Amino acid sequence: MASTQTQSKISVKGTEITVLSKDAEDDFISLTDIAKYKNPTEAFIVINNWMRLRNTIEYLGIWEQLNNPNFKPIEFDRFMHEAGANAFTLSPQKWIASTNAVGLVSKSGRYGGTYAHKDIAFKFASWISIEFELYVIKDYQRLKQNEQKSLSLEWNLQRTLAKINYRIHTDAIKAHIIPHVVTEKQSSFVYADEADLLNVAIFGKTAAEWRAENSKAKGNIRDEATLAQLVVLSNIESINALLISEGLPQKERLLRLNAVAITQLRSLLAHDSMKQLELADKK
Repeated sequence: MASTQTQSKISVKGTEITVLSKDAEDDFISLTDIAKYKNPTEAFIVINNWMRLRNTIEYLGIWEQLNNPNFKPIEFDRFMHEAGANAFTLSPQKWIASTNAVGLVSKSGRYGGTYAHKDIAFKFASWISIEFELYVIKDYQRLKQNEQKSLSLEWNLQRTLAKINYRIHTDAIKAHIIPHVVTEKQSSFVYADEADLLNVAIFGKTAAEWRAENSKAKGNIRDEATLAQLVVLSNIESINALLISEGLPQKERLLRLNAVAITQLRSLLAHDSMKQLELADKK
């Protein structure tokens, strides 16, 4: 399966900083954005000045040795030897190309710039300002906490839906709002509108018949439906489309859809989670 990369933003003392996340891998944070806190127009100069420092090269080299089996230590030693000379310069691109580093990433295009593993990004932020580094770490942690909460909510929702779907595919006894079995007269009637075919299958009557019985109602037959009925209605719409493609006559489709609606509503309404949703829907 292909990995996916997501982009998030944190705002630190008025500076927007991009965070790139890739599946279960560690995040990379934009050094270019961090550098803009010190020099908004020439961030690359700030990064290059930091890169030429002996302490920076030593830190980057040790990080790579701990995390990158393909790192080239000979090139690292050469940079360490040259660091400190007046003419010495080092850019992220040169460091990556020479040492096969993975802790820094140089990107081009609209969202281009220099990105670094969060360990390195925090180190860079501390060089700019200890106070700024602490704010970066704090806002980054807040971002990850919010992401974790979102994942937890999504997992709980998926778990609830899975339970509901499981109940749909089992025979779970009695319920409250179950359609009547379609009568012989109804099954022989040709409905001009397929929507009314579904209405009869689940509500036992056409939209016009419901309107005649509920002349004072503001909505239509589906507006007054329960949440459980709407869930099943959505299901039988899909089933009806499949039955139409198979060339089944309307009478047979109605009988099948009615049977499905009865079974699914019994299952749904026997499930405690759906009952809770029904109550919430009525509030």
